[in-house]
Amino acid sequence: MKKYFLFLILALISCAKSEHQKIIVIQPLGNFNTEEAKEVYNKIRTISPNVVLRSNIPFPENAFYQPRNRYRADSIIKTIKNNIGKDSVIVGLSNSDISVTKGKIKDWGVMGLGYHPGKSCVVSDYRLRKQNKNEQFYKVVLHELGHTEGLPHCPTKSCLMRDAEGKNHIDEETDFCIKCKTYLIKKGWKLSNAQT
Repeated sequence: MKKYFLFLILALISCAKSEHQKIIVIQPLGNFNTEEAKEVYNKIRTISPNVVLRSNIPFPENAFYQPRNRYRADSIIKTIKNNIGKDSVIVGLSNSDISVTKGKIKDWGVMGLGYHPGKSCVVSDYRLRKQNKNEQFYKVVLHELGHTEGLPHCPTKSCLMRDAEGKNHIDEETDFCIKCKTYLIKKGWKLSNAQT
């Protein structure tokens, strides 16, 4: 009986640990800059050692929205989620403009979109400020990865999970709030006081 109980405890610990071993796949899209992709990869490694940086691939053909000359974020994440393993999440990186349908607006430009929760998200630097674009871009990557882990938008104005609401408030966002950070740490993220 003791051996069975010990085996059961070890199995439960093993299962709990496997939840935290999710692989984050960084997938540059189109002509996304290789050095920028490496920078995102290196920063993500500070929160999770299980990161893979892939070579650039073309945007999914079904994602191009010709009337506005941009790509549909929802089509992108539907397609790229099929290119990863069971215990992985994929982040598409884009220099091109991306959009979604929001309410009655058929084609609403966004900085990012992620399943909530889910296995894929996409982030674009097209709408970011030039003076600190890399920092803002990384914050949006963290925001969308937070959605894939199951986090909703947060009402705390300085939290990285704040809803953009059609504007760029990213410079006001300093870190995950205590509630969001605690949630992500339970999911296996290695977060310190300053991640951005």
